[in-house]
Amino acid sequence: MQETIQSTNGLPHKNTAVQYNAFSYNINGEQVFLNSAAIHYFRMPKEEWREVLVKAKLAGMNCVDTYFAWNVHEPEEGQWSFEGDNDCGAFLDLCHELGLWVIARPGPFICAEWDFGGFPYWLNNKKDMKFRAYDKQYLTYVDRYMDRIIPIIREREINAGGSVILVQVENEYGYLETDEAARDYMLHLRDVMLERGVTVPLITCVGGAEGTVEGANFWSGADHHYNNLVQKQPDTPKIVTEFWTGWFEHWGAPAATQKTAALYEKRMLESLRAGFTGISHYMFFGGTNFGGYGGRTVGASDIFMVTSYDYDAPLNEYGRVTEKYNTAKRMSYFVNATESVLLGAVEGAAGSAALPQGFAARVREKGKERIWFVESSKDERETASMTLPDGRTIPVTVGPHAIVPVIDRLQVEPGVYLTCNTYLLANDLIDGQHTLIVYAENGQRSHIELESGQPIRVEDDGVRRQRLEGDRRVVFDLCHFQEAQFVQLTVGGKPYRIIVINKDTADRAWRLAGKNGSNWAIGYADFDLLADGTFRAALQDSDAEPILLGEWAALPGGQLAPCVYLQAPALEGWASEACELSAAQGREASQPKAFSELGQPYGHLLYECDIDAGSESAANLVISRLEDTARVYVNGNQQALVQKVGAAAVEVRLAPNSKNRLQILVQNMGRLNFSPYLGEVKGIAGAVYADGQSVDLLGGWKHEDATVHLNEVNSIAGGSVIRRAFTVEAGLDRAVLVGAISGRLSINGKEIKLEGYQDWFLHHTLDISDYIQEGSNLIEMAYVKSPLQRLELLLSSSKNELGGWRIADVEQLNRKPYAGSTGAPAWHTVQFDKPELPADVNAKLKLRLTGMSKGTLWLNGINLGRYWQVGPQEDYKIPMAWLKERNELVLFDENGASPSKVRLLYDQASSRRWISIPSQPWL
Repeated sequence: MQETIQSTNGLPHKNTAVQYNAFSYNINGEQVFLNSAAIHYFRMPKEEWREVLVKAKLAGMNCVDTYFAWNVHEPEEGQWSFEGDNDCGAFLDLCHELGLWVIARPGPFICAEWDFGGFPYWLNNKKDMKFRAYDKQYLTYVDRYMDRIIPIIREREINAGGSVILVQVENEYGYLETDEAARDYMLHLRDVMLERGVTVPLITCVGGAEGTVEGANFWSGADHHYNNLVQKQPDTPKIVTEFWTGWFEHWGAPAATQKTAALYEKRMLESLRAGFTGISHYMFFGGTNFGGYGGRTVGASDIFMVTSYDYDAPLNEYGRVTEKYNTAKRMSYFVNATESVLLGAVEGAAGSAALPQGFAARVREKGKERIWFVESSKDERETASMTLPDGRTIPVTVGPHAIVPVIDRLQVEPGVYLTCNTYLLANDLIDGQHTLIVYAENGQRSHIELESGQPIRVEDDGVRRQRLEGDRRVVFDLCHFQEAQFVQLTVGGKPYRIIVINKDTADRAWRLAGKNGSNWAIGYADFDLLADGTFRAALQDSDAEPILLGEWAALPGGQLAPCVYLQAPALEGWASEACELSAAQGREASQPKAFSELGQPYGHLLYECDIDAGSESAANLVISRLEDTARVYVNGNQQALVQKVGAAAVEVRLAPNSKNRLQILVQNMGRLNFSPYLGEVKGIAGAVYADGQSVDLLGGWKHEDATVHLNEVNSIAGGSVIRRAFTVEAGLDRAVLVGAISGRLSINGKEIKLEGYQDWFLHHTLDISDYIQEGSNLIEMAYVKSPLQRLELLLSSSKNELGGWRIADVEQLNRKPYAGSTGAPAWHTVQFDKPELPADVNAKLKLRLTGMSKGTLWLNGINLGRYWQVGPQEDYKIPMAWLKERNELVLFDENGASPSKVRLLYDQASSRRWISIPSQPWL
């Protein structure tokens, strides 16, 4: 076993409580499989932490992975916040109380689909700062942040009485730079942590650094990632630092539910098969992007995160168990039951087992103990025969294109060996009996063998099919029913039992691991452990009887309906006011200014100026830098909603021969959380021109002799040069190229270098005014992919720049009586009482914004986030912890839509009835 960290950059640091070798981490002298749940304390109220963490522990997780969000803790420069919902130290303490280790990820960059990747907005005002780089100015601020955050983590390391076992340096830096190019930056961050007293091992993910252990982030391709880590660091544990359980959602996109529970299970099995001995489920619970903290990511100009960060994770946004939760729980229980083999196993010879065509197997083995991973290429479930290396032939049932584990002579205790063709859920000593729980799909059969050097005796009930080979080996052929079956036997006089359940029952099985062993509660839809030590269970609408195994009091008697009818509070008596669209009292500027320049992190800004139309009745505006959606008004009338951003051209109607008032309402939709170009300005920054032109560059390209349209599917080799001509009219001296620009770009034979270019970004806003010429022009670039969403040239004249701007925060605008949905922004306010709820429910409240357009919502003065009814988000979380006896809900709607159809709802699981189950003190 290797001690870490022995010496790093001349600084002797080590923590003997956490060690590792090539197989796994060793904590307090014990090899462990790290089953980690990614949970962010800053994405829920503090009052919800316990319930979510308990759910993770009940699912078999032994560790929690959390980022620390700099912008939450230093929202304004020098103003630190570590209280209330931001008390990350209290979160770490709660993890320790619940017996959960912690992987701490303080950044400073965290990505996480979180605004600015966790950087505070005010860093944008630091001139010439280079983010995520070996830049003196940037690192000065990073060091100050580390001065605050590292002591909180260090004081809660495992050797200091806490449960922090690993600390991560930076985050996914390998997506931007090679390890060599990143060396100075990464080593600075590493040393910053060591110098501030971190003693547990340092890790990285996607990209490494000397003196750290690298992990892999992925959803698929486990073998590739495992082999990459073996090549880079053969003597360190291989863990999945982010196993992507779902995916984020953004406005205007489909729901991101493509990663099904069945596929989730298969991908986990692929990771175990490859040899990983740690999996961090990112996310296990996603939570909510309250306030303005939802970020923006790459791939197009307008990929802005929705307010929900549900992530299609095992626990949904409301902390409810899902089908994926049940999958994660079953897989975690399987890992726990077979951990003794998985932690020290190597890949064995797959060819030593025989299977028919359409099936394949790989094996992890430790001595003579093996776990086979049998995979089917069939289109339907099928049972095949598998001949093991010693000549035994057993049946294996595998679903279509699925994987199933086959246990081959697992030593369940000294001298007793189990072979099983399906999932082993438990291998525990319960009630003085060695208990094995196995599960399979309802109606399917299991082949179970027990072997021992001691005599085996089975209680024969005359029903179950079993075969005794002497008194040292017994073979069972069992069917999985809705009701659990118990097989009683003895091995060398010691009591054993095998409990046979189906998958549905396994989903309702709960293992409670504590200091004195494990208890099981089987047959409940949900489970919880309250702060006073009380266990609560949600009743299940099922014919199967619940089962309690272990040190429980009597099962609660009586027949109770599993559901309770609940009625959510009604929203009645809305008070509405329209905004007066006037920024006359706002700040004056010659050009529009960005949010950060005005000291405003989030929200809405109204930009306003006047246009003298002359004889023209229309104008084509060119906004040279716009990084958010915008509504455009002329003389108080809404004329456009701009969604494709970076820069924009907007045609507006004008009143000829008069002065027209132009107003642009911009909502900060979130800063890039992942990009080589972090720190984009928000709102409008730079010039706005009248009488510009827009040229769509998606069509009419030439590749050799062929015409290519980039909004179509093409089969051109990547890197091939394509070219296109365009014309610039006289007097147009300003040009902006916006959209999916290639990194190899030239205009009129002059190369334009894009620092930090990555093919996957697919969105740039580039001022090419110095490269164009009057008349014919030629643009050339390397082909990357198609179809593309946007590639647009915006031309204008510097003589037509609009000036005399006024800029105002929408919250400061005057208000007037609301006259209905006129297209002008409006404020809507309603009050409601806190609902009185029965003690036997665990209700969760949400808001459905039917009929609204786009804006922001508040509950009792707390910003709940953005809304936009383009989907996919339909409902918005109303945290029960933030309710008062009398509550105020406020909506700001950009289009002035009526709130008449807005209503509060309980989520579906709110109607479940919960009961208390007395037990012995546990954790």
